[in-house]
Formats: sequence, C-alpha cells, structure tokens
Amino acid sequence: MKIKNFIALFFVLFATINANSQAKKYIVHTVAFYNFENLFDTINGPNNDEEWLPKGSQNWTSKKYHHKLENLAHVISEIGSGENPNNAPTFVGGAEIENRGVLEDLIKQPKLLKYDYGIVHFESPDKRGIDVALLYQKKHFRITSTSNIPLLIYKKVESVIPKKEKEKEKEEITDDKIEVAVDNRVYTRDILLVTGFLDDEEINILVNHWPSRSGGEKKSSPFREEAGRMNRKIIDSLININPNAKIITMGDLNDGTYNKSVKVGLGAKLKKTELKEPRDIYNPFEQMAKEGNASLFYRDAGDIFDQIMVSQQFLLTDYSTYRYWKSGIYNKPFMIQTTGQYKGYPLRHSANDEGFSDHFPVYIYLIKQKN
Repeated sequence: MKIKNFIALFFVLFATINANSQAKKYIVHTVAFYNFENLFDTINGPNNDEEWLPKGSQNWTSKKYHHKLENLAHVISEIGSGENPNNAPTFVGGAEIENRGVLEDLIKQPKLLKYDYGIVHFESPDKRGIDVALLYQKKHFRITSTSNIPLLIYKKVESVIPKKEKEKEKEEITDDKIEVAVDNRVYTRDILLVTGFLDDEEINILVNHWPSRSGGEKKSSPFREEAGRMNRKIIDSLININPNAKIITMGDLNDGTYNKSVKVGLGAKLKKTELKEPRDIYNPFEQMAKEGNASLFYRDAGDIFDQIMVSQQFLLTDYSTYRYWKSGIYNKPFMIQTTGQYKGYPLRHSANDEGFSDHFPVYIYLIKQKN
C-alpha cells in the first residue's frame, strides 16, 4: 500500500472512531452528602433542643432559621452542577437534622421546590436530638423499602464494688440493676437504609452519622469502629440476598479515610484494583485526602470526615447500567470564611451570621450510556 493511501486510511479510521466516541451520550446522577450542622426549628420539641429556641443560648429566631434554610438550599441546588445537566443532586444524604419538619421546610425553598424531593427520615435516640435522612428526586427514584437500623454501642464501666459485695449482687440481681447496666448505652444516630430503583436499576443507600469524638479521639474510637462493623454487616447481608447488589454508603463518619473504623471495621479500599469480590467497598475520598483535600477543619488541620463509598458492582466497565464516575467536594468561595481566625474554614453559624455549615458537602457521579 502506498504511504499516501495508508495515511488517508488512518485519518478516515481516526475520524470514524472519534465521531463514534463523541456520539456517546450519558445519563448523569449526582449523589451528595451534607452535614447541615444543627438544622433546628424554633419550636420546643420533645428532644434536647433548648439552646436552639428563641430564648436559648443560640438566640435562634425564626428569621435566622429561614435564612439558614435559604443558605442550605442554595448549596444543595448547585452540588454537582458542573457535570450534571439535571443540576441538583438526585440524592442528598443529610445529618444533624432535628425532625422531619425542618426537611419539609427545606425542600419547599424556592431553589429546591422544582426538583420535587421526597424525604426518608426516622427519629433516632441520639442524646442531642439529631437524626440522619435521605432526600431523593421522586421522578428518578422509586422506593421499595426503608429501615432505621439501631447502632447499639455500650460504654465499658469499671466496677469499684468490693469482691464480696460483687458475689452478693450476683445472688440478688434485680430489675433495677439490669436497668443500670442497659443505661451504659451510647445514644447516637441510627443507620438509615433505603432500597429502591434509580430509573430501572435497584440500588441500596446507607446514610450514617457515626459517634462523635467527644471525650477524645482515642477514647471514642471504639464507638466508631463498631459503626464501621455495623455497616459491614449490613452490606454483607445485602450481598447475601443479592450477590450483584449495588450499594452506596455515605455519611459524616467523624473519622478520616485512614482511621480503623473505615479501613478495618468497614473494610474500605483505596484503589479500585483492590476490590476482588462483590462485598468489597471502594472509597474515592481516601485518595482525595492523600492529596490534601478536606471537607472540614479543626485546629488548623483539614480532614475528610464526610465520605461516599460504593460497592464493586458500581465499578464494572459495562456502562449499560449505572457506574461510579468520579467524586468531589463542593466548596465554592461563597461558602468559605474569608476573614479572621477561621479564614479558609467553612462559613458556619455565628452570633452575626447563619452561614451554611461547618462541613463542606461531598458528592459522586453515577453515569450510564444512553440507549
């Protein structure tokens, strides 16, 4: 073949491949998680909300509450909009939510109203009276089941009762003593599990807000490790029912991507190539943390406590069904403190400004090829 003909053929083939590549179109859905930071109304409820009342320590007025809702709606409406023509996320996992009422107020905000969000929310036994929830666009997601799974954690109590009295107590166990033992429970947020169909594909979503670092990171670490193990148990149960289950677990974990709760308890993997079986979980935010990204700051150190992870079925190369594409942290300039001691931190509530949250929201994209 003459060299000119070969070159001409090469360009024809290249143009054909390029045209076919450009012709491929994808459906994109954004999955987000956002810690709303103390989303309380101004009504005195049955939970521990005294500081978030008009006469409470936060001086939380109706005006401030509605400004906070406007701010959160502004952020939610734009998460993932850079790559998603649908703009607002299809799913938003949320934390630090007082009750269903504040979510109903949130989804009625002008910037969110057109997306027609549904709400999945259960009351948790958390001692602060805050819960997790899932918002979802009803036109894209049809729910088949929901459940709140208790995170049963108990503190170890050191006994100081003399040996003889201990032996006597063993012989005289009463209901009162049993009640005292049960009261060692760490009252925290339940884990929310939602199953349904994204368009025509079944997916399972877990929403978490793991126990805080109150009392110190090391002392409280076993509580979050137990939360990681509980996520692992739930995921394994879903895989046992359906080996091809697509699973997303998300939340404010109060631990970094490198902590034992995430790496051992849950068993999250850094690299896609490490996933060997359907139960394995990929954490795209671990690499982001290694690169110095952060979803929150504390004492001038950034970390990623807010994470979204996916099961192996989201990583297959067949794009005829939904696949994980990429992840991000939404931290636009209007959400960032620009002056003072906390310059560069998320712009949060203060005496003079309702702000947004002390966390930046995180997100991932799910995509599949259009027919």
